Amino acid sequence: MSAVPQQVLVNQKATVENFLAFQQAVFNGFEKLVDLNLKVARATFDEAGQKTQEAFALKDAQEAVNFTSGLVQPNADKVVAYSKDLYDIVSEMQSSFSRFTEEQVAQAQRQLDETIDQFAKNAPTGSEGAIALMKSSVATANSAYESAAKVARQASDAAESNIAAAATATFKAAGDAAEASKAASPRARRAPAAEA
Repeated sequence: MSAVPQQVLVNQKATVENFLAFQQAVFNGFEKLVDLNLKVARATFDEAGQKTQEAFALKDAQEAVNFTSGLVQPNADKVVAYSKDLYDIVSEMQSSFSRFTEEQVAQAQRQLDETIDQFAKNAPTGSEGAIALMKSSVATANSAYESAAKVARQASDAAESNIAAAATATFKAAGDAAEASKAASPRARRAPAAEA
């Protein structure tokens, strides 16, 4: 059996294995998203039932004010936790996609190099210049791709860092606002008592 068909089979097998790994990563990410959303939905329904029971048990306006002011902070914390979990899942999926793409490009580059080498072995005499030109062109294209991929990774890392910093700042501001709301609530309770 010739080396070229054998190499084609090896390359096809590697492509299928990479695709199956990619498919598994997509499915795992989707499964994690569904699981996260089901947990959030269950917790939301359970909490809504509990809060409804608590609301029916309120006896006066002051209890209602205290009850509603106590709803802000736990919900802000839950939004922060959900957002972080969602961000982690999406980041993990994006990382898997990037690895898959890099593996596919590397495999295609190896296949092209092997094809050129096979062609060079069987090329007629006098075609050395054309083969050298093809190898040089491939090396230049690979170098350009690697440079572009490096810049894209740096941009992606910078964007991810900026998004994480912005999310942290937003969640901190939401938490601070909830704390301020909590702190203002006792003052509101004292004001009517001071007038009496």
